[in-house]
Amino acid sequence: MSYDVAAVRGRFPALRAGIAHFDGPGGSQVPDAVAGAVAAAMTSPLANRGAITPGERAADAIVLGARAAMADLLGADPRGIVFGRSMTALTFDVARTLAATWSPGDEIVVTRLDHDANIRPWVLAAEAAGVTVRWLDFDPETTELDDVSSVLCERTRLVAVTGASNLVGTRPPIARIAEAVHGAGALLMVDGVHLTAHAPIDVAALGADLYVCSPYKFLGPHCGVLAASPDLLETLRPSKLAPSSDAVPERFELGTLPYELLAGTTAAVDFLAGLAGAGTGVVATGDRRAALQASMTAVHAHEEPLRERIETGLVALPGVRVRSRAAERTPTLLVTFDDRDPAEAYCFLAERRISAPASSFYALEASRRLGLGDTGSLRIGLAPYTDDADVDRLLDGLTAFVGG
Repeated sequence: MSYDVAAVRGRFPALRAGIAHFDGPGGSQVPDAVAGAVAAAMTSPLANRGAITPGERAADAIVLGARAAMADLLGADPRGIVFGRSMTALTFDVARTLAATWSPGDEIVVTRLDHDANIRPWVLAAEAAGVTVRWLDFDPETTELDDVSSVLCERTRLVAVTGASNLVGTRPPIARIAEAVHGAGALLMVDGVHLTAHAPIDVAALGADLYVCSPYKFLGPHCGVLAASPDLLETLRPSKLAPSSDAVPERFELGTLPYELLAGTTAAVDFLAGLAGAGTGVVATGDRRAALQASMTAVHAHEEPLRERIETGLVALPGVRVRSRAAERTPTLLVTFDDRDPAEAYCFLAERRISAPASSFYALEASRRLGLGDTGSLRIGLAPYTDDADVDRLLDGLTAFVGG
């Protein structure tokens, strides 16, 4: 299995600006193939989906192609792939829909490790339905999630948990959590926004009943994706317009889909599928699912040594503390400084054309649990295009910041 990071980097026009990007957890840069697919969709005949005119057929092909691509990436059924404006919007929609099936006395579980997009929609839906919210905590020293069994009971209806923390990178044992959740007769909602960019995903193997992610975190355009069993989706009745389709998955897609973004999503998946080859992003004829599994395994193998280099360098710096401590995690490091404001480090690095932002990144509960309040700290995140030269610049910049 080969991974040519120089060839990969050559496909990202944004990298020509000379910025070292460690902001991938907030949104990745985009390869030329994705931008080209978006432009091609917008400059070709396009109309609402149908089977009569060229524009109608083009729109239909884009939607079906994007469903197939995301199904291959996630190991899901294309009939259960739902597109939306964002992961947050999709989660609010699903939460409202599921809440209609809950009764007072029922319970749901959310975690303090999650991004607020997998907390607040469920909390608000529970409040509206008169349902009890139970919180699953994590250890602020190890950043490991507590045992989910401690908050489950016969009235638990849903557990919402992250596949990987966007703040500290912790990867909870989702398959083990799923076993406990299903044993209690509840549904499992997994926020895969951060995880999908860094590991091979198999929704069925994870045991996720509902899995959400965002293509713009894995080299694609800004939209959201929900993967679920078509059978589960058939049982749910979301609010929708009277003339819009009642078929699954269309009944969950409110309004006309952004066809150009779906074209870009397919292009991003195809690009990912080519990463384990020559780095060109071109998918060889054959099994795209297998190519994606190999490529995401290669991405992990590329990113891990870079993360280890950064972590080793950070540990050697005085007054610097790495808060990402979990045994299983993505290449994402949250860093605090004993006597310096993380926002100062953010600005200092930005002046050196290094992008590593400081914030709580919408993971408010996690940031507060770590004692960092609502402001959070400096986050360093890797992407498939990160290379050793980027790491050198980052460590040199932080060394200068601490020394100054």
